[in-house]
Amino acid sequence: MTLHTRLPLMARLLTLVTLLLACATAQMAQSDDFLEVTEAFQLDTQVSDDQLILRWAIAPEYYLYQERFRVKVNGEPLTPQFSEGETKYDDYFEKDMVVHYGNATLMAALPAKATAFNLAVTSQGCADAGLCYPPHTEHFTVDPTSGLVTPGSGAEPATTAEAITQPEAPTSSLWLLQAVGFALLGGMILNLMPCVFPVLSIKVMSLAQADRSHMARHGWAYTAGIMVCFLAFSGILMLARAGGEAIGWGFQLQSPLLVAALAYLFFIMGLSLSGLINIGTGMMGAGQSLTQRSGLSGSFFTGVLAAVVASPCTAPFMGAALGFALTQPGLVGLTVFAALGLGMALPLLLLCHMPALARRLPRPGAWMETLKELLAFPLYITALWLVWVLGRQVGLNAAMVLCLGGVAIAFALWLMNRPAGGWAQYLRRAGIAAAWVAAIVVPWQMLTSTPEHDRWQPYSAETLAELRAQGTPVFVNLTADWCITCMANEKVALGTEQVNNAFEELGVVTLKGDWTNRDPEITALLDAYGRSGVPLYLWFPSGHTGDGKMLPQLLTADIVEGALRSNEALANR
Repeated sequence: MTLHTRLPLMARLLTLVTLLLACATAQMAQSDDFLEVTEAFQLDTQVSDDQLILRWAIAPEYYLYQERFRVKVNGEPLTPQFSEGETKYDDYFEKDMVVHYGNATLMAALPAKATAFNLAVTSQGCADAGLCYPPHTEHFTVDPTSGLVTPGSGAEPATTAEAITQPEAPTSSLWLLQAVGFALLGGMILNLMPCVFPVLSIKVMSLAQADRSHMARHGWAYTAGIMVCFLAFSGILMLARAGGEAIGWGFQLQSPLLVAALAYLFFIMGLSLSGLINIGTGMMGAGQSLTQRSGLSGSFFTGVLAAVVASPCTAPFMGAALGFALTQPGLVGLTVFAALGLGMALPLLLLCHMPALARRLPRPGAWMETLKELLAFPLYITALWLVWVLGRQVGLNAAMVLCLGGVAIAFALWLMNRPAGGWAQYLRRAGIAAAWVAAIVVPWQMLTSTPEHDRWQPYSAETLAELRAQGTPVFVNLTADWCITCMANEKVALGTEQVNNAFEELGVVTLKGDWTNRDPEITALLDAYGRSGVPLYLWFPSGHTGDGKMLPQLLTADIVEGALRSNEALANR
């Protein structure tokens, strides 16, 4: 396949994905069978005792925003009083909002002896199923003297249908245009985010080495990669939300496995750019095997990688655009996401289509090696940030295991570049395979395993004294995160099924004193038993009033179970 035929294929792929996602989400929107705005929110307007009273009857599973109510009398805003609503976090506005379910009432005082006036009432609401209506305005003519309220505006009353439907279409179009504009701006700003900038910088540097006559093709291939990825994300996101899943933008980074894989990817890319490993000459395209390629496929998958790492970022203007997109029918939402992807690709696409700028790109030279090595450091920072995200998701132990996996990967890559001959090459290959297996299997097992119930309660002297006064058997574990012996004992003894079964059978309450940071209470307990540091394991059988029995600093499951089952002998001392 030649370079001339690859680009049309990518364009057809982008068109196919767009059509498939559009059809799926359009069908989804039709099947949701949302109510018309006037059916979902039925407004009744009354005047009584110089009070303007607005009541909405709200359909089940629909709600109105209190903040979005607007009431104007002859063009002047009126400040009403609201009935009580409820507070909920809203994905559309990205903050806590007061909303009204079932019904909403607004009341406002009118001036004494007020004459007839024009009333404009604006409201905005959403459906729990995921559709958010644009702001909706209704117009009335109100005569306080007779209490007569008629639909219309000024001297020319309109029918109810005209008063409802006429303002809606231009309002909806205006919101869509605003969302598309915000998405384009937000997409362009995404290129400056710390997680995207390294990938974009490496791609620009690779273009400096590319054939200038083919730069336009590379720009469109890069754009196609971003667009396909963003449209795929948006399609999956909309379908999941329609199915009742409470997910939002960046949902894929909520998967600990994907976060771990991306951390590995950026770490390996950084090692390559630093010159510490050599995985071929195409690394300038950014990414592993797919993005290494120097042709159009390399540009395409660089776009995919840029979109993936950009997904957890939210640039200015993006919040409103994404909030709007996620509450609209499928085709409207896809339009906004497509604009976001186009905005992100636009700076590099313009560079590739402007020969004057392309000619200003510096020619390849020795400077590129220095810049390449310098760009490794943002990749290392990105990898560290992903490790931090993983730690926040599933805990410090998982982040530590991932770091050890990174060391295993570095060891494997180091072995790959070590010369070996004869029987030594088989040992080298075995070491490489073992390192990769360890880097993949150990984090995989930890991240996919079901978390076990933590039976350990925090230690305090008061808790221990209270439990012993009740005659409850107690096992105390004084430990610290920096204590390797403590961690080993918890793995091979205290955390085993054998010991936990014994705890359960004997009704033992387990207390853990964490001495990772300074704690005078734990220090006092260590001093009382003549110890200057952890670990310290104490066993207080039921009914025993003396000091606890100290267990060895190196434990096995049999040692712990044997001490527990010596309850009766120790209690009779």
